[in-house]
Amino acid sequence: MAGARHGAGARLKRRRPTGILGGSFNPAHAGHRHISLSAIEALGLDELWWLVSPGNPLKPADGMAPLPARLASAERMARRTRIVPTAIEARLGTRYTADTLRLLARRYPDRRFIWIMGADNLVQFDRWRDWRRIARTMPIAVIARPHYDGRAQHAKAMGWLRRFVRPVSQSRCWTQWRTPALVLLHFRPDPTSATRLRAALPDWDSSLTPKAPRDRLTRRPLPHGG
Repeated sequence: MAGARHGAGARLKRRRPTGILGGSFNPAHAGHRHISLSAIEALGLDELWWLVSPGNPLKPADGMAPLPARLASAERMARRTRIVPTAIEARLGTRYTADTLRLLARRYPDRRFIWIMGADNLVQFDRWRDWRRIARTMPIAVIARPHYDGRAQHAKAMGWLRRFVRPVSQSRCWTQWRTPALVLLHFRPDPTSATRLRAALPDWDSSLTPKAPRDRLTRRPLPHGG
């Protein structure tokens, strides 16, 4: 029995620590890159996946560039890093984060995942479908954002999550945590804003190749209509 437990522990250690950061990436920009590289270092990640969403139920579709253009912008911004952009949700057919993360954990058993989101998302986390299931599926790292930290600390979801907060000094030990588990990370803020970028260059996506890049994670083209 002791040998069996030791074998299970060895298999767990071999699972690659991988972060997942979801978003519209409309477009991907230097701020996304900055917080992702900082999270890779703070959490000791092998990779960080940018989950380029086909459509966010909490965001208006108006002004949203086509998925191929957003994935292409993410690929361009992630060059020469351990960041892997993917539009796998378009192939999975999932609409809600809770369903996507459950399927990713099942599809990639060689990975140990941590969900990464900004403090602005924590403010509205209780509006996400099955948000408690997300917290039970994998640990969560929340990245501080200017003007949101105070609201995030008093967010409705934090009333439940607060008891599961782990010290930032243990952030590289997250693969050993039992879920739910939450860590709050503070990095040097980056002022880049997708909203301001779109205002300055409304047709930003026209500068990208109309051909969608092959998804690096699935190694397949985007599904038709993606």
